[in-house]
Amino acid sequence: MTMASSSSSVFLKSPTSPSPALHFRGGEFPKSQPWIRGRPRTKIVVKAQTEVRREDIVIIGGGIAGLATALSLHRLGVRSLVLEQAESLRTGGTSLTLFKNGWRVLDAIGVGNVLRTQFLEVQGMVVKSEEGKQLRSFTFKDEDESQEVRAVERRTLLETLASHLPAGTIQFSSKLEAIQRTHQNEVKLELVDGTQLIAKIVIGCDGIRSPVARWMGFSEPKYVGHCAFRGLAYYPNGQPHEPKVNYIYGKGLRAGYVPVSATRVYWFICYNSSSPGPKITDPAVLMQQAKELVRNWPSDLLTIMDATPDDTLIRTPLVDRWLWPAVSPPASSGRVVLVGDAWHPMTPNLGQGACCALEDAVVLARKLTTALKSESETPSVEDALRSYGTERWPRVFPLTIRANVVGSALQWANPIVCSVRNNVVIPKLVRLGPLLEHTNFECDAL
Repeated sequence: MTMASSSSSVFLKSPTSPSPALHFRGGEFPKSQPWIRGRPRTKIVVKAQTEVRREDIVIIGGGIAGLATALSLHRLGVRSLVLEQAESLRTGGTSLTLFKNGWRVLDAIGVGNVLRTQFLEVQGMVVKSEEGKQLRSFTFKDEDESQEVRAVERRTLLETLASHLPAGTIQFSSKLEAIQRTHQNEVKLELVDGTQLIAKIVIGCDGIRSPVARWMGFSEPKYVGHCAFRGLAYYPNGQPHEPKVNYIYGKGLRAGYVPVSATRVYWFICYNSSSPGPKITDPAVLMQQAKELVRNWPSDLLTIMDATPDDTLIRTPLVDRWLWPAVSPPASSGRVVLVGDAWHPMTPNLGQGACCALEDAVVLARKLTTALKSESETPSVEDALRSYGTERWPRVFPLTIRANVVGSALQWANPIVCSVRNNVVIPKLVRLGPLLEHTNFECDAL
């Protein structure tokens, strides 16, 4: 999300007092779907609405975190409203890797088996040098019999989560312009089209550049010194690769690819850069830059890149936010709480960004539902949100740091250090089992 003021300046004040904040623009509504809340189509934003709608729980953002949170609450019998600024599900992008902790959550919310039938189970991992020499190979089941790894298309994951929500749960073209706390300890939300909502509880699932997090006092995520090209190759007659993650390590540069389904292969190239650089959207320019980085690398990678449709090719700077104790704000403030990337953006080096967002969703839903259905005054909603933050922080903070450190180590550019990595560390010292212990997560069905 980016902020764009429409009629007045952006104000970010402490969430402890009433304060206007955040300006965005919406657009047209998509055609009706059972899980979409309809409103009249309009191409002109007219701020003439005075009626204030009341909602119990409003989720800001219809990405993975937002839809998983809404579905978790729904499974527990709690209704919510999801506000998504885009005109439809944000199905752009490529794929994401889900380890067994992510699949346990998807099973708990009732969509795991729906997704399993569409994506290949990844059997293991192969590590090569930029010259194509194999340095090491692993089989996931040999390291952990319970491990489950699949690359999942973001589009399919979002559509699956959305299709299991009740009618009217998601409201598109609903871009947040202002957020403030009322004197009744509720939260007032104003959208760019003038719609006003009063919510008893607000859950910020609005991604890495979360306006809700900014309103709560969080710093902007920090650029870590690496950028990544990503793409999703398409083979209409079937892709030829074994179901393994393939990593290629160079000097200040690494790449990888993994089969997603019978016809799709995800790939990435991560490279060092002193700055994020300008935003580039021209697919031809993106592909040219990506190929230039790996022009002398193994031909399999280049062949996969050649099979990549333009609309799946992206380049993104990698960022994270370290939640230092006593420095970073807590995950909740009153009845406003953060989930997923809005709270703890992390680099993708451990494949845990989406998995942690899914974990957040079920933990928060359980605690919040207990408070809402309690016949006594304890735990209160505020207590439940604080308890969620207290439980999740020891999980996500170390993972954020670990992902950063792993990425930095894999991006070494010094030839001597890279030689030691390729000839000693990877072949003789690395053990995959301990590196995957963070994928252990217990999650019963909701």
